[in-house]
Amino acid sequence: MSFLTRRAVAAAPTLSRAFSASARRDLAKITLIGNLGATPQVKVTGTGRELVEYIVATQHGPKDNRKTSWFNVSAFVEEGPRRAFLTSLPKGATVYVEGHCHWRTYEDSEGISKRSFNISQQNLEVLRRPAPAEPPSETPSETPTDSE
Repeated sequence: MSFLTRRAVAAAPTLSRAFSASARRDLAKITLIGNLGATPQVKVTGTGRELVEYIVATQHGPKDNRKTSWFNVSAFVEEGPRRAFLTSLPKGATVYVEGHCHWRTYEDSEGISKRSFNISQQNLEVLRRPAPAEPPSETPSETPTDSE
């Protein structure tokens, strides 16, 4: 076998090689399309870091027997226009959310161990804002006019 042939055979990829040379990472990703259950709020974590929390409601099932699922979403958004935009979204806005999901275990005030399913927002798009409520119509006030 010539030198070039041996080199080509040695450099050829083996069938057992993985698609990526980087280490394997587990992934728990979720995509939601639903309505905001309330206006997003800024909260402070125990470490002093600020985050924006909100709830997304999704519906599933036939029209005569719809079920609603509620999802807690957290977004670590620095103070600025992005945070202002997120916190200005009204209840009822339809949003598309992509994020990573995880279970959190905690103890409630009575010492009972509980678990919650949380989503860390990676991407958010507003699909529809609710129509603004019309202010009550005012009757034109009769102002006296000067007739001289």
